[in-house]
Amino acid sequence: MKKLLFVCIENSNRSQMAQAFAKIYGGTAVEAYSAGSKPSGVVNPKAIAAMKELDYDLSTHDSKSINDVEQYAPFDAVVTMGCGDACPWMPAKQHIDWQIPDPRNMEGDEFNKVRDYISTQVKELLSTI
Repeated sequence: MKKLLFVCIENSNRSQMAQAFAKIYGGTAVEAYSAGSKPSGVVNPKAIAAMKELDYDLSTHDSKSINDVEQYAPFDAVVTMGCGDACPWMPAKQHIDWQIPDPRNMEGDEFNKVRDYISTQVKELLSTI
């Protein structure tokens, strides 16, 4: 089983959706986690709505800090999503940075374009680990 951690700043959009896609595409072969360097404490309702369109219930997820998931380390891969220097280091076989724009202030189609890009990135990651 592969263990993946997706990290962004607030753990409310990008990393939450990436975790969801890893669960969708990886099934029982993947343990997926997400966290934020400065978690907001809530999952963005826009992210919940965007994933609901794909029949995934993101409302069951929680916004967490890195400290909340460090107990699951080491990971096979830690994927950061544009949080730059704010992303703390976690033990992993590989560290990957995806420069993904924060969709927090985006609406509708623009938000969904980011969601779909994350989906593509997660599929590609799962095919390589």
